[in-house]
Amino acid sequence: MSSKGDTSVPLLEGRDLGKAYGKAYGRTEALRGASLRLDAGEILAVTGTSGSGKSTLLHCLAGIVRPDTGAVSYRGERLDQLPEKRLSELRRTEFGVVFQFGQLIPELTALDNVALPLLLAGTSRAQAHTRAGEWLERFGVRGQSELRPGEMSGGQAQRTALARALVTGPRAVFADEPTGALDSLASEQVMTALVHTARESGTAILLVTHDTQVAAYADREVRMADGIVAGAEVTA
Repeated sequence: MSSKGDTSVPLLEGRDLGKAYGKAYGRTEALRGASLRLDAGEILAVTGTSGSGKSTLLHCLAGIVRPDTGAVSYRGERLDQLPEKRLSELRRTEFGVVFQFGQLIPELTALDNVALPLLLAGTSRAQAHTRAGEWLERFGVRGQSELRPGEMSGGQAQRTALARALVTGPRAVFADEPTGALDSLASEQVMTALVHTARESGTAILLVTHDTQVAAYADREVRMADGIVAGAEVTA
């Protein structure tokens, strides 16, 4: 986590981001000049009410959505100006993304879901399965490796999704309400596993959540309101 007055280049930074949806009448401004910095190895929670713009901010910073105005920089490079091919490559290799419902491929086993990013990157099937199994083990779901998403509990499926997001050794993981569909026990298990693994690997995490207990796992919390970053506090 950066100290006050640190002028080093952040891992990821969004500056004065604006994003609107719709046309003319009924146009909705999701971001209105939002700025955010994520440093290497930092766990940062973005909180706010529904509609505050936190998910749109995550999508812009992850290169999933291009902002209408402002700039997104990744390791000093303008992420928002990169061609789609390069963005897709970054999302396969240096970024990991986890959504509220995991978005695992229902036809694939847990092992194959986790191995998929490696296979897409050209890793052999044998090596991909070995590494996928190791990551399932780290998240405590190795015993579910041959199950499909519909055969797993919500917590098991979400830990599988986290294993898939981290299997390539990304520099940053973007987690959008990763515990929103889980009960309190499963939520605690998922967050404990995520934070422990991130600390071990030095992976930065941008975590969007409305849950204050989930936000407490972060090093720092920023609060969004009406499309801007309204406040920040250190939580650990």
